[in-house]
Amino acid sequence: MSLQATPTLLQLAMQSLLRDEAEALTIAGLQDLPMELFPPLFKDAFTHKRFNILKKMVQVWPFPCLPLGGLMKMKAPYLDVLQTILDGIDSLLDQNIHPRSYKLRVLDLRALHKDFWTVWAGDSTGVKYKRKTQKRCPKVVAEPNSLKVFVDLCFKRRPLDAGLSSVLLWASERKARLQLGCKKLKINTLAIQSIVSVLEMLDLDHTEEVEVCCTWKLSTLATFAPYLGRMRNLFSFILSHVHVPASMTPEEKQQLVSQFTSQFSNLHCLQDLSLDSIGFLKGQMDQLFRCLEASLEILCITDTQMSESDLKSLSQCPGIRQLKHLNLSGVTLTDISPEPLRVLLETVAATLKTLDLENCMIMDSQLNVFLPALSQCVQLIMFNYLRNPISVAILERLLYHTSSLSCLSLEMYSTPPEIYGAQGASYHKRLDLLREELSKTMKNLEHTRTVWFSIAPCFPGGIQAI
Repeated sequence: MSLQATPTLLQLAMQSLLRDEAEALTIAGLQDLPMELFPPLFKDAFTHKRFNILKKMVQVWPFPCLPLGGLMKMKAPYLDVLQTILDGIDSLLDQNIHPRSYKLRVLDLRALHKDFWTVWAGDSTGVKYKRKTQKRCPKVVAEPNSLKVFVDLCFKRRPLDAGLSSVLLWASERKARLQLGCKKLKINTLAIQSIVSVLEMLDLDHTEEVEVCCTWKLSTLATFAPYLGRMRNLFSFILSHVHVPASMTPEEKQQLVSQFTSQFSNLHCLQDLSLDSIGFLKGQMDQLFRCLEASLEILCITDTQMSESDLKSLSQCPGIRQLKHLNLSGVTLTDISPEPLRVLLETVAATLKTLDLENCMIMDSQLNVFLPALSQCVQLIMFNYLRNPISVAILERLLYHTSSLSCLSLEMYSTPPEIYGAQGASYHKRLDLLREELSKTMKNLEHTRTVWFSIAPCFPGGIQAI
């Protein structure tokens, strides 16, 4: 015979409230409930679709934030519940005098704070539901009684979810009484007009992360640029694969590039900048770096073409002096003077933690020039030098320099081509001998380090053995 656990007083109280939700006295009494009862009661009412309870609870919600996104998905089965909650908020917005227990300032529809609904970990002033974030710039102060509504947006080829569309429509009709913010914006579609129509609804001061990962035309990027410039608290910006039509004149291209790069003078909080396959900036990156006033921590310029002047302007950019992570993988540097790279490494030597130079096709003579600067990067923990042709002699010299970097824990290299020699299949024995010789170079290290070699060598000219 199984024994059922005796319901707690809390469970009995919630069952009574849910059972008697139609009684006006019970609804009115919600505002006198202890605040610790609100999360479990709201969750139960949400699960069982007790609309009257939900609507009234929103109006007397005792916390600054209602993290609704951690409880629901913006899908059709939740639309009636969502609409009930929005109706409850409407009642608040329509009132000039709010209930004495009214504290709601944020309706958060992002898929965060799921632990709020299972573990209440707050005090009399609110709940500890915020995720840990890196240091941000001071936010723009809103009106004290205004309601903020936060969503994350991902634009794809298919329409937005029905629930999210209804929230956007609801918020746009109440623009004077609330702020609609999007912390994280991701774009995977070419349909710029539908994106712009939503951006017009948003208070862009709240936007912190933007990722554009589709092949936009340069003209499309220029259309988006003014909205980018209004994101004064933007923390991270990722852009990839911008296409420039062959029919575009140099004058048109220059104008569109300027429309884009000029916006960076407004992005004072930017710390993470990633530009992938953005060949339209070759020879014109100085425009971007002149406007970049923020102190970057992460910079990725990958799989693209850079000129020597581009690399020089990067090395002179004030915004890189606190750089921690630099990724130039896929940027061919074979025909570029190594001097700007040397200056760049010297500039960031005190703070740099990871350096990725994979597939830059750097030659031994170039490496020799910036090698002393590399050995000054005392905070470096990871160095990726894969898919660059390197000789055994230069590799030994490189490892000698990096051996002085006490924080370095991972180095990655391609096998020197000369290991293969003319004997083909016997290269494994030659490789073992090389490792033995290199281990002697590393034997005096005072900390554990991984030195990883790709089994396929990289030959000058970019030919990779299979």
